[in-house]
Amino acid sequence: MRLLIALFGLICCVTLYGQAGDLSATKKTAAMSQHEFGKPADEHLQFLNKTDLSFLEQLTREVIDSSRILPWQVVSSLSLKNNTGGILIRPGARDAYPSFWIRDYAMSLETGMIDSAEQRHMLMLTAATQCDEAWITKNGSMVPYGAIADHIRINDGLPVYFPGTLEYTDQGNKVFGMLPPLCDQFYFVKMLYIYVELTGNRKMLLAEVNGKRMIDRAETAFGMVPTRENGIVYTDSSFRAVDFGFRDAVVITGELCFPSILKYKAALQLAYIFGVLGNQGKKMKYQQIAQKIKAALPVVFSDSRGMLRASTGKSGQPDVWSTALAVYEGILEGEARTRACKLLTNAYANGSLAYKGNIRHILHTDDFNANTAWESSLAAKNRYQNGAYWGTPTGWVCYAMAQADPAQARKLAGEYIADLRETDFRRGGNRGGPYEYFFPPDHQQNPIYMATVACPYIVFKRAHF
Repeated sequence: MRLLIALFGLICCVTLYGQAGDLSATKKTAAMSQHEFGKPADEHLQFLNKTDLSFLEQLTREVIDSSRILPWQVVSSLSLKNNTGGILIRPGARDAYPSFWIRDYAMSLETGMIDSAEQRHMLMLTAATQCDEAWITKNGSMVPYGAIADHIRINDGLPVYFPGTLEYTDQGNKVFGMLPPLCDQFYFVKMLYIYVELTGNRKMLLAEVNGKRMIDRAETAFGMVPTRENGIVYTDSSFRAVDFGFRDAVVITGELCFPSILKYKAALQLAYIFGVLGNQGKKMKYQQIAQKIKAALPVVFSDSRGMLRASTGKSGQPDVWSTALAVYEGILEGEARTRACKLLTNAYANGSLAYKGNIRHILHTDDFNANTAWESSLAAKNRYQNGAYWGTPTGWVCYAMAQADPAQARKLAGEYIADLRETDFRRGGNRGGPYEYFFPPDHQQNPIYMATVACPYIVFKRAHF
């Protein structure tokens, strides 16, 4: 209850810092700056025709709307009520995921479909639940100073820093990590960056949350993640953290590729933020961190074929999602980029990459063995993150393939849209698409899932600028 009272105070406080400083957010959303949100218009990257793009836009908008939890609204079979005082956006509709997941929300922000008032509430809630004093859970996991919640309970605003549970008192164990996932800290930076970029409200950076400025909270979150001297994120088996929440059921150790990409992006976002504040020293610091990661990442993770491995330790297999995202974010360049894009295109052509426009984490040809895709996973093979097909990375993969074969990239995008049309929940019956993931012939999980449409839409709409 004390946390909820504090949150209500923060909501009032942010009105002072936020509303007056907001520019025309609705108009500005469609024209976010080229340095971050827009990629140059390029005819061969226009994956979808206008009809298909319009369909995807409307579907994405309705999925996000279905994922909103209004103040005091009760959701899920658990009868949980949103008592946080503002709108929350969960990963999808119906009974799945009845909490506010920072990661899924942040990954969907660039759709331009979440207004500044909604963003402000969720940004402040996330900041208010950042760990301000390290503690150890009853199961022996540590919540370090600066950690950002994996998800936040809607009924009492309490942070759950670890996957695998909705319980505050029972969170954290060896199964889901001895430290919180190494991605949400960077997504918090993204949330702050996008809010400031959208609204022009630099006062938010100096707003205090529980006695600490928002910009300081962003820096603390960024610095919480274990990092090598070359800027690469890492974990080890003795005190392991999940690398990225979309594979929290996979044991991955060593230097970690995907969160290192997220750190690269967050460094550039912090550089922008400090530029807004006129702090050229900090701006340069974070630019240099980004460049260090960009230089190190292909050296540390590239395999002999040009794919990026997920890690240098356990489950260090060629990673489709990391490879495609590194291309999309401009980390891979020159020959490394060319090889990666050709390999993904060839994998699509030979059937080891995709099914109905959705993507595996690992190529079928790179499965660890006949019994599992990843070396170590809680899920059975071809279920969940261990070999099922996901729509979340389809846009990144299309972008990478387009560098090698635009026609094949458009074909993949077309298959993705065709599947969405077939499973579209708005058609009624037993349809629930977009699903979180599926595997043929009939396994599918978690309907009306936001990231499945939001992440590809972000990529596809940029191609039409």
